[in-house]
Amino acid sequence: MKIGLALGSGASRGWSHIGVINALAKIGIQPDIICGTSIGSMVGASYAANNLEKLESWACSLSKFQTARFFDIGPAFNGFVDIEKLQLFLNEYVVSENTVIESFSKQYAAVATELLTGREVWFTEGPVKDAILASLALPGLFPAISHNNKWLVDGGLVNPVPVSVCRALGADIVIAVNLNGGIVGKHFHKPKAEKTATRHSGNGVVDTLSSMIKNYTDSIFTNTKSKNQPPGLFEAIAGSVNITQDRITRSRMAGDPPDILLTPRLSHIGLLEFYRAQEAITEGKQCVDRMLSQIDHVLDLN
Repeated sequence: MKIGLALGSGASRGWSHIGVINALAKIGIQPDIICGTSIGSMVGASYAANNLEKLESWACSLSKFQTARFFDIGPAFNGFVDIEKLQLFLNEYVVSENTVIESFSKQYAAVATELLTGREVWFTEGPVKDAILASLALPGLFPAISHNNKWLVDGGLVNPVPVSVCRALGADIVIAVNLNGGIVGKHFHKPKAEKTATRHSGNGVVDTLSSMIKNYTDSIFTNTKSKNQPPGLFEAIAGSVNITQDRITRSRMAGDPPDILLTPRLSHIGLLEFYRAQEAITEGKQCVDRMLSQIDHVLDLN
């Protein structure tokens, strides 16, 4: 019996995939087929390359400022994400630059979308780096990726939780991880953080740099403070992505439901809050724990 694991899209919420994979391994489940969309393609590739522990350690050490450094909010860009920094990160913590999908001991696939036609594109062979970059290319945040004379963008636009890909690759049982449950509108209603007094070091340069860093991170991660204030650019993008992912996920899952559906409770984590990895990973583990009886029923673990 072949077990397929469909790792869904969801940006920073995708760190919960690490917790899910670790929790499944703890109860003896090692998927034969790994299919991922967007962040799911990246975590899935790290798992297939035996680099998941390394990725987890890095993700849990990430600070808000380090996260912000991956984004370029200057006037001239094709997307907010600094692709050079992203590629260096992928080479060190996910897969080496020259790794090909065929070298994995497990079957692996990543999902992307052809921008011109809207067709679904599956990467089942060739360079892993190309597959991940294409699958991650969320419009507005990442530039589109050129591959075989086609422009590709995020696979979450067509198949946010790639159950169908797992089945096409021969999975008898599919475990799906949906990161988009209950997310619509939630990031606009987070509790306001308590205000803290600004501490001055007495050094004008240090104080100025600290203020610049705070303004920089706030421009990316801070939510609207007043209901009468229009959403910022990042908020509007995040809200739009959440709506799209939620609606498409509902449609695709209704037509091709998995045998086991894991839906971590992640609506409190914003689209770009990658520095909250520990929370997401912990919830991934707890989600598996909550579903143990169904997992046991489907897979007959005892």
